Amino acid sequence: MVKRKGFANFIGVLAVLLILSGAAGAIWQVKLRTAQLAEQEKEPGVESSAYTLAKGDYSNLTYDNIHVDRPVYDRYTLKQRLEKGLPTMLPALPHYTAEKVAYLTFDDGPDDVNTPAVLDVLKAKGVHATFYVLGCMVEKNPAVLKRIFAEGHAIGNHSYDHDYDILYKDKDSFVAEMEQTDDIIMQTIGVRPFIIRAPGGTVGMFAADYYEKLNLLGYVEHDWNILTEDATAKKPSAEQQICYIDRRAAGHHKDNMALILMHCNGGKEETVRALPGIIDNLRAKGYRFGVVTPITPQPW
Repeated sequence: MVKRKGFANFIGVLAVLLILSGAAGAIWQVKLRTAQLAEQEKEPGVESSAYTLAKGDYSNLTYDNIHVDRPVYDRYTLKQRLEKGLPTMLPALPHYTAEKVAYLTFDDGPDDVNTPAVLDVLKAKGVHATFYVLGCMVEKNPAVLKRIFAEGHAIGNHSYDHDYDILYKDKDSFVAEMEQTDDIIMQTIGVRPFIIRAPGGTVGMFAADYYEKLNLLGYVEHDWNILTEDATAKKPSAEQQICYIDRRAAGHHKDNMALILMHCNGGKEETVRALPGIIDNLRAKGYRFGVVTPITPQPW
């Protein structure tokens, strides 16, 4: 009788142990599956307080989550978005018009002389700007693009090499060159821009169907409403460029913004020399400085 009781107790303990073991195994399986799902759902890209990195579903691209002085980038290329069935068209966002903002923008870089010189001035003045870069120049000077990115400036797409004959053949040619440059930028800094600038500006270059195509693909194009004329045949001196901006930035502008076109490639030494005075004058007029993002107003 005692032996039977002892055997029954043993069986009972063994049963409890088996139940506990099974429960522990089930919990472990759940944890493993949860970890696997989390790994599958993890999106590429390095998060940073220096910029806003769009989620795959764009759920974090809200007006309250985009800041005037913080760039916005995508963690996916357009090709990756299409392959994954992710959205490409950006959510509708209101424009930022709450205060006077000056957007300093520099086209046609990065080169290895004037772009670093511009960056030195911006760093000394504590200002962030926007650089619309050419794919061919990024290929030549990847370290300069990395510096632009590391120092918190916004990077935009300005085509591969500014060749109007290829670029403006039709909307598909334009988009193909944007994608080509996107890929070069992504390979260099690990993100791609939403913002673009059409070489020469959109007026006289874009047909109506260009805008529709770009909107569907999530590209945000900005021209300008103020310029230094540093890419014209006038070749203005630094003093003339300062005067141009001082005069043109006076008074009230649409949506409280001054979107200023400059260049940072070879031959733009006078622009580098003018930049400190331009910044000082804009500050004296009550402007703060911002970078171009999807909430930046259109200049026209």
